[in-house]
Order: sequence, then structure tokens, then C-alpha cells
Amino acid sequence: MTTTTDPAPVPDLAALQRRAAARAAERAGGTDRLRGHIVCEGLVRIFKTEGVEVFALQGLELSVDRGELLAIVGASGSGKSTLLNILSGLDTPTAGVARVAGQDLLGMSARDRLNYRRRVVGFVWQQTGRNLLPYLTALENVELPMRLAGRRRGRLARDRARELLDLVGVGYCADRRPAQLSGGEQQRCAVAVAVANDPEVLFADEPTGELDESTAAEVFGALRTINAELGVTVVVVTHDHAVADQVRRTVAIRDGRTASEVRRTARTASDGSTETVSEEYAVLDRSGRMQLPAAFVDALSLRDRVRLNLEPDHVEVRPGQEASGE
Repeated sequence: MTTTTDPAPVPDLAALQRRAAARAAERAGGTDRLRGHIVCEGLVRIFKTEGVEVFALQGLELSVDRGELLAIVGASGSGKSTLLNILSGLDTPTAGVARVAGQDLLGMSARDRLNYRRRVVGFVWQQTGRNLLPYLTALENVELPMRLAGRRRGRLARDRARELLDLVGVGYCADRRPAQLSGGEQQRCAVAVAVANDPEVLFADEPTGELDESTAAEVFGALRTINAELGVTVVVVTHDHAVADQVRRTVAIRDGRTASEVRRTARTASDGSTETVSEEYAVLDRSGRMQLPAAFVDALSLRDRVRLNLEPDHVEVRPGQEASGE
């Protein structure tokens, strides 16, 4: 006779956040070093093509706490992928401040940048074929970054690779090559590869963009596990609202600047249950500038200029009206 047991309950968002913060504090050596793990101030990136300058980032401001799981959203061309490439060391900013785990990304030499990509950060691409070498097994793919960086060799590397594959739920794929894996299995293996060298930050560029809803949930579950169990700061660029809704903070980028962010907090309802409450904020930069949500602008037909009225506890924004005779 066989018996069945109920599956273990999935921790809620608040519990995962607390666990991630605790792991991050352990990595940092204390809670006093939890803030400002990623800092961008006045970040600018200009691309020049045939004499034409394109501003991909226009003074972007961003701060991410150590151990945070953050989603970045934005329309195509908003600058979110450019930001991710800069923070991961794949691109160089034109001006401003960009620091990750205490590393100054503007002042790095080519050698420092290579070491930064190998040891400080991990990266997961949207295209599954870019994350894994096709002629290596999943286990060998996870081992490879450790061997290249000289962090672990032999049995130590193999044992650590198996641990990471188990952690993201694909331990059974250890001896399979990428062609023998589904898209979701490939992406979860890619997450294990990205954290093989114990990075402080993991970046993921649309990691669920080519997956169906249920498979995408499994991949994002792997990212949440890495964040909660290892204390790794995770930054995900995504168009998937189902993913963005599962993180504490979602930052929206528009026209190369941080435009708004949604913060989610767990609150206890009157019946004792826990509910997640979302609040949206406009982002105010150091110069006092902010972007009004496009829906607000359209609803009030705001154009060219607006009137501001300072009240005791808020600022009114009204449509501008030309004086008669002008």
C-alpha cells in the first residue's frame, strides 16, 4: 500500500524576502552593510552611429539593496537592456556613477572587467542557446565557470555543480546535454551556471521570454530560490507581468530614466490572513524631476506645460492654460 503526502507549502513573498535578507546579511558580514549594493547616479549611455548620437540612458538613478530581488520593466527601446549590460560589465557607461558590490564600473580596466564578470556577477540570457555549451552536459556546464576562475577543481567543482542543479530543481538533468533538455530545464541550468562562482549579483535578461506560463513560473521559482537560499541580489529585466508581480519592487524605465516603481508589502488582514498590498510611486531624481505616468498625461490632456500648486501636504498638477490674448 502506498501513501501520499501533501506537498510542502510554498513560502509567501514576505517569508522569502526575510530569508533572502538573512542570507544577504551573512554574506555581507552584518546587517549594517545591506544597503546600496547597486548604485546608479546620473547614469548616461550615448551610442554614436554615422555621426548621430542616441541617448539610451539619460541621467538614470537607481539603488538596489543587498539581497533584494528586483524586476525592471519598460517598453522596447526604453534603456532597460542597456542598463543591464552596463551593470553586468558587458558595456561601458558614457558618464555618471555606476557601482555594483563596491566596484566602480567606469574606472575598470579590461582585465578588471573580465575578473568582475567571472567572480562578482552572473548573467542569464533570454536565448537558451547562449547560456549553455551544446557539447557539454548540464553538470559540465556548471563546472566550467569554476574551472575557468580557478575557484574549485575536481571533486569539489563536481559536488558544488550537483548541489546547484539540485537547488534549482534539475538535478536529474546532470548527465544530459542541452539538446536533451526542455527550454525551461535549460534556463534553470543556466541559473545554476550563473551562480557557480558565488557571485554577489545575478542579472537575468528576459529569462522567461521564450517560455510558456507554467514553465516561466518554474524558471522564476529557481531565481527566487537562489535569492532566498544564497542571499544573491537578483535583478531581472522582464516584460512578463506575472514575474514582475512576484517581487517586492518593480522599477519602470522610460526614455532612459527611472520613471516609477511599484512596492509590494505583506500586511495582515482583519481575518488574520496575509495579503500583499501594491503601491505605485513616481521616482524623483536628485534635481527634483519626475515623469508623470502616461495614463495621467492622456487623461488630463497635459501638453507642453502644467501649473503647479504647493499645498500643505501635497503638490497639485493642473493643465496649463494660456492667458487670454496670448
